[in-house]
Amino acid sequence: MNRRVVITGIGVRAPGSTGAKEFWELLSAGRTATRSISFFDASPFRSRVAGEVDFDAAAEGLSPREIRRMDRATQFAVICARDAVADSGLLHEERDPHRTGVSLGSAVASATSLENEYLVMSDAGAHWLADPGYLSPHMFDYLSPGIMPAEVAWTVQAEGPVTMVSDGCTSGLDAVAHGAQLIREGTADVMVAGAADAPITPIVAACFDAIKATTPRNDDPAHASRPFDGSRNGFVLAEGAAMFVLEEYESARRRGAHLYAEVGGFATRCNAHHMTGLKKDGREMAEAIRAALDEARMDRTTIDYINAHGSGTKQNDRHETAAFKRSLGEHAYRVPISSIKSMVGHSLGAIGSIEIAASVLAIEHNVVPPTANLHTADPECDLDYVPITAREQRVETVLTVGSGFGGFQSAMVLHRPEVSSR
Repeated sequence: MNRRVVITGIGVRAPGSTGAKEFWELLSAGRTATRSISFFDASPFRSRVAGEVDFDAAAEGLSPREIRRMDRATQFAVICARDAVADSGLLHEERDPHRTGVSLGSAVASATSLENEYLVMSDAGAHWLADPGYLSPHMFDYLSPGIMPAEVAWTVQAEGPVTMVSDGCTSGLDAVAHGAQLIREGTADVMVAGAADAPITPIVAACFDAIKATTPRNDDPAHASRPFDGSRNGFVLAEGAAMFVLEEYESARRRGAHLYAEVGGFATRCNAHHMTGLKKDGREMAEAIRAALDEARMDRTTIDYINAHGSGTKQNDRHETAAFKRSLGEHAYRVPISSIKSMVGHSLGAIGSIEIAASVLAIEHNVVPPTANLHTADPECDLDYVPITAREQRVETVLTVGSGFGGFQSAMVLHRPEVSSR
């Protein structure tokens, strides 16, 4: 069995936006949403900028009990899942709960709540032995990443396969791909899939500070994220989520659903080389791209837009540029490429799903979002990275890629259902 899979619903919470519509307006306008960290006193840190989400859980409809029980990232996931299901128009009575599943990705899961609980139990680190008397009754919910997809499953009444994918910064891509595969093979008919992360905490910020992965450009937070620019010096830590409703194509078409895009192909590879090091030739990402195109049964020349990982580190941007050239040949010089991390930062495991949302909306609106803050390109990054201003053009097929700590490299091909070669 090899059924077609389409996206029929989208929910997004990202810096500078409280929904998919605002998210797209920000991207297409080339606005940035990075700013100085406000969640904690970041003055001792090397990097003091982030992409924060203006999120009011109570205003979003969560009860006080739900807010107390769920970590911030889980709250993001639940709200985005509600939005995606509502956007799809798929009513509960129209689907079999046993054929409906959840596939959720996250890199650091409930990092925010775990750190907060440690600070309470240890009296802000004053006591080496933490007092269990101050332990939250919801600590298990914070310790077990599987609680995140469980909460989404309870919200959308999914009684089929429920999965947590956590492999660093490719989690958001890989979780959606896993959901699509379950539909493709016949295990499920509907999947609510995506990713969420809320990593703007002192411990996470300190970890990236230690390896100098995040930018120290604290005097200009709105322009601190500069993928592919010659002056780039690290990524901007961020938070957010995106969730999707995935459906089997024929079923979605029969019920008259709006088909945003088809998940044409996906592949992931690992360089088996180094936790953070990337080989200059981009071979593993290039192989993932080729395999994703093969699964989609599409030629590399059909790609109209590439949504790059584009983290804004020198190593990643050069590696990725090499991968595009290696996998796409001369077409790499003709296809427009951009990184939305220039506007919303890098939300770790969530960003892959947020970038899928950007890719799908690029198809929807026939607009390529820009790479903000790209004024002087690195000579080694000599492809068309769409600087500063969005570009209107026909977008039928999008390649979106991700690169993560551990050597993970993932690629997904999304396209209009009408252009399928199946």
